[in-house]
Amino acid sequence: MLCLLAVGGYRSAAGEDGQFPVASNLRAGVAKVDITPADTEGVEVAGHRRIVHGVRDPLRAGVLVLDDGETRAAIVTLDTINAADELVALARLRISQAADVPPAHILIAASHNHSGPPFSANSPWGQDLIRKLGDTARQAVDQLRPVSVGYGEGQIGFNINRRKVIDGRAVVRLNPDGPCDRRVKVLRFDDGQSLTPLAVVMHAVCHPCFFTWGDKGSPPYPAGYPKMSADFPGEAQTFVEMCYGNQTSALFLQGCAGDIRPNLPGYPYRCADEADIQWAGRDLGGAVVSALARGVTREQLQQRPAFYQLRVASSVVQLPGKEKPLRAELQALKIGPYLLLTMPGEPMVEYGFKLERAIADRAVPIIIGYANGHVGYIATAEAYEVGGYEPNMSPLAPEAEAILLEQLGKLADRVVGDVFESFSKHPRDVERREQDKAAPEPTTEK
Repeated sequence: MLCLLAVGGYRSAAGEDGQFPVASNLRAGVAKVDITPADTEGVEVAGHRRIVHGVRDPLRAGVLVLDDGETRAAIVTLDTINAADELVALARLRISQAADVPPAHILIAASHNHSGPPFSANSPWGQDLIRKLGDTARQAVDQLRPVSVGYGEGQIGFNINRRKVIDGRAVVRLNPDGPCDRRVKVLRFDDGQSLTPLAVVMHAVCHPCFFTWGDKGSPPYPAGYPKMSADFPGEAQTFVEMCYGNQTSALFLQGCAGDIRPNLPGYPYRCADEADIQWAGRDLGGAVVSALARGVTREQLQQRPAFYQLRVASSVVQLPGKEKPLRAELQALKIGPYLLLTMPGEPMVEYGFKLERAIADRAVPIIIGYANGHVGYIATAEAYEVGGYEPNMSPLAPEAEAILLEQLGKLADRVVGDVFESFSKHPRDVERREQDKAAPEPTTEK
């Protein structure tokens, strides 16, 4: 039923049934590519490491290029475990050359897939991945066309918090009472030629570890799923694209999923099977398609702005670590009213809630983890008081939280542009803005 709704239409005064006018300064182009390794026999995958033999479903990368007439930016999504510094530096260099996008305007995000290969710049797969990203960015630029942007939300039911405090310490436990973000945020980019979006960007919060080992005792896969896979984000992308006759490109952005995982009960949890992955993929995909379908009703179309300003800001900060300071790149990308904020690691779910409260009604926030680098787990200061897996595994000190929230708030100020100092002509404010621009930018070379 959802698929039928997605391709249905109505007759508008502007043209044929299902078409609508797009009067916008924003242009977008998108392309996707299969990045599955050529050799998947006996390969060790990243995340919860295990040996796999063959492929269940393909790993993919997507590149969405945006241009408002003055600024060009790109969003890159990967079905990989992370977006490590080396990968980001090489990919930005290649994509910048191919698509004429400033390196600092390229957002590279991983789904945090636990069933794909680790990246190495010297491996045949790593070299092939970087080449494919450049080629895909060039294809996306070739498809640039005027678009308008719609936004919607849905909900999923398969994610759950994995921490529970018992007797003053955190233990690994599926905790339905713990904090969890079940919202799905959906951006659709439309050229108005049909009700099929040019591109779909979905955002959800959950570890893609359906297929990894759990209690090592549950059939049918006590040692983890034996094939390479893109896990639930890949399944959801495929579902969404199928509902539009494979005439759209769906991209996935991971949220603050550091302590959020699939709800697969066990001791403490089990590996998924085919029924589980279909449940999650269709739960997320169905929520996305439902939001997409509502997004082109006439009432929703009337609410879309005609002007979308792209604004990008980045900063590289030194975060206090348990052993030494760690470099972390933070980024803000504003697409009209929509604000994307990134962190380079695995932020616990409370980070998303805190940042959204701080932004309030100034923009529509989309908080992204696993992007533009990787520093490991990003636990809240409060989590260190009770311990547990995430703060124990994190290389960061508790004081890192305050710095992250403060710096991301400053980046939001810079791109939202509604803080007086962000547009003031007072010499002191102008000097401060110039100092911000002169701050270290993300590197493009390792």
